[in-house]
Amino acid sequence: MSPRATDADEDIDEAPHPRATTVLYGHTLTETTLLAGYRSGRVPHAFLIAGPPGIGKATLAYRMARFVLAHPDPAAREVQAASSLLVDAEHPVARRMAAQAQPDLLVIERTLNEKGVLHKQIAVDDIRKTVAFFGSTAGEGGWRIAIVDAVDELNKSGANALLKVLEEPPERTLLLLVSHSAARVPATLRSRCRILTLRPLAEAEVAAAVAAATGSAADDAELAAAAAAADGSVARALALLDAGALALRQQALDLLDRLPALDGKALHALGEALAGTDPQPLAAFVDTINAWLSQRLTREQNALSRMARLADASESINRAARDAETYNLERKPLVFSVFGLLAEATRG
Repeated sequence: MSPRATDADEDIDEAPHPRATTVLYGHTLTETTLLAGYRSGRVPHAFLIAGPPGIGKATLAYRMARFVLAHPDPAAREVQAASSLLVDAEHPVARRMAAQAQPDLLVIERTLNEKGVLHKQIAVDDIRKTVAFFGSTAGEGGWRIAIVDAVDELNKSGANALLKVLEEPPERTLLLLVSHSAARVPATLRSRCRILTLRPLAEAEVAAAVAAATGSAADDAELAAAAAAADGSVARALALLDAGALALRQQALDLLDRLPALDGKALHALGEALAGTDPQPLAAFVDTINAWLSQRLTREQNALSRMARLADASESINRAARDAETYNLERKPLVFSVFGLLAEATRG
């Protein structure tokens, strides 16, 4: 994947946007599938690229778009001889894409509101732009490509607007839809796409991507610890390297290991570590809790009552975390509330 969190992941300042990188970590088989489909001349008009956040979905979408726009004839010798979707960074298409100046590429994503804050959803009017875009005359290569990053962020009206494009796609058009969970995408959209499911990256691939993003040595101890804790996500590894998140994660894990017992002094210390308005520590804390809950729910599959309590606790915890972020609430009470709920759910 590209060494950057994207597709609605947290922005990671150290790493370039996928439109500006030609490097892909992992996902070789999926890339080969895309290349083979394009070489055959029978490429589907729409792909749904799905998988967990931060593993390279948007990077792969931009990589495919870049290759098609740089090589518009599937039968061309360079396409037939290609072993990957790599396009040199100095190619005119790559340079225009990096500068957001490629006329035959439309990128649809959440935009900023008047206060400079990202909207929670993609505006339906932005989706409607695809109708005019695909109806316009394409450039020299004849292809028009749209990337929606991410399709999960469409409301019902936006999904319906996109469906109209998917139902009657013009010739030589390609839609690349990024999704964090294909199961949450409306069936009407899924059924009109070729679904490509990306898996979390191997730990070594995460380490390599993070090293490239940060300029660190791949064997750096802190980098290695972040890669090991990232569950295959470069975005998560980069977040763990930020603002002491690794140490905060360990504080939370130590408290989780003691459940259902609670350590008031340790809870106070964790609350202090989360104090302030920086979103990264809170995100790292919530991410750690959710990862623990996911593992625990899997482990408790034969204990239905405990599973139900954990599921209820998970819903309450994530709702409280969203409120703390949205309304800038004090975080120490959130810490005590989270561990109170978890202690109750894990007793007995």
